[in-house]
Amino acid sequence: MKTLLILGGGTGGTMVANKMSAALDPQEWRVVVVDKDENHYYQPGFLFIPFGIYSPSDVVKPKRNFLPPSVEMIFSDIERIEPDQNRVRLAGNRSIHYDYLVIATGSFIRPEQLPGLMDGGWRRNIFDFYTPEGAAALARHLKFWKGGRLVLNVAEMPIKCPVAPLEFLFLADWFFKQRGMRDKVEITFVTPLPGAFTKPRASSILGNMLEDRGIRLETEYSIMEVDNARQVIRSYDEREIPYDLFITIPTNMGAEVIAASGMGDELNFVPVNKNTMQSLKWENVWLIGDASNAPASKAGSVAHFMLEVVVENILRHMEGLEPLPKFDGHANCFIESGNDKGVLIDFNYDVEPLPGMFPLPGFGPFSLLKESPANHWGKMMFKWVYWNVLLKGGEMPFESQMSMAGKWK
Repeated sequence: MKTLLILGGGTGGTMVANKMSAALDPQEWRVVVVDKDENHYYQPGFLFIPFGIYSPSDVVKPKRNFLPPSVEMIFSDIERIEPDQNRVRLAGNRSIHYDYLVIATGSFIRPEQLPGLMDGGWRRNIFDFYTPEGAAALARHLKFWKGGRLVLNVAEMPIKCPVAPLEFLFLADWFFKQRGMRDKVEITFVTPLPGAFTKPRASSILGNMLEDRGIRLETEYSIMEVDNARQVIRSYDEREIPYDLFITIPTNMGAEVIAASGMGDELNFVPVNKNTMQSLKWENVWLIGDASNAPASKAGSVAHFMLEVVVENILRHMEGLEPLPKFDGHANCFIESGNDKGVLIDFNYDVEPLPGMFPLPGFGPFSLLKESPANHWGKMMFKWVYWNVLLKGGEMPFESQMSMAGKWK
């Protein structure tokens, strides 16, 4: 019997397992998913935990719940991938041989990469919100915080969900206004980018939204270290920014097993053909989600748009056919902006976010590059869609490739 091995049971790995187990003959193929964590986290929900909108229990369910019985699930650390031998070594001196490998090991924050970040202030007046533990600790801190200088810094790109830092700032502004203490909080966004976002047109609009809320923007800031004794961050060009509460999005890197296996770049992301999601070096190795070096946003929606391309190309390869270069970098992100409103952006490798209506031209119901209550409710409803449709590989009401329908330049 042949083996399709999937490393990682997060968004991408779960979707591939569901799709491929339905497509392959169970008499010929076994589908195996390996992950060290039995819990599946709805990562977009981490953003809402610090502000009391979600609790930690709202964003976690057992991984096994989202896979059919035909998929074998192994909970184990992955020690090494040996792609030249078509083999993966697991903890406990176990190994699995595979015919096809899908790497869906994701990306993770690495706070130890920034000098001083974890020296004394970690989870006291320095917090992340990209982990359930960090988001919960920040929620406890904000509950009793009396105000001061709040600084949010993105250490370097790429990061998971590039809009999440902006969402945090918008929600923080709203949160402090609701508590009657906005005048006691000075908020600064410190980014290595030249503007508020990676795409120029959206960056301008989102930058204006920051300015309207009295949030200072510090751009092209390459952070060198954190000095929590003095409560300042310092850049390589020696700009110092003081803080009372420091929110960090540290360096994001791929899984350590990628480095241990010699398969990744300097950030542990595996090089791929950005349009087929096939490994550049091993033709029976495929990537989905955040684990690759594809220059697309590292977000759940992108993994979903990759899904059809990855599944189709693996099946084509099994039949001796060439993979099709159909993944266009499509990303679709709701940006929660506070006041029960949100913004929606839709873009790909070549086309930056444009104004318009989505998904139906002229009808929406979602507006692009514009705040609206409908976009807020789209964001909030997405959690149900994620658990009940997206993870199971269900069909969504729009194509994987970005459409220009409803957009205008």
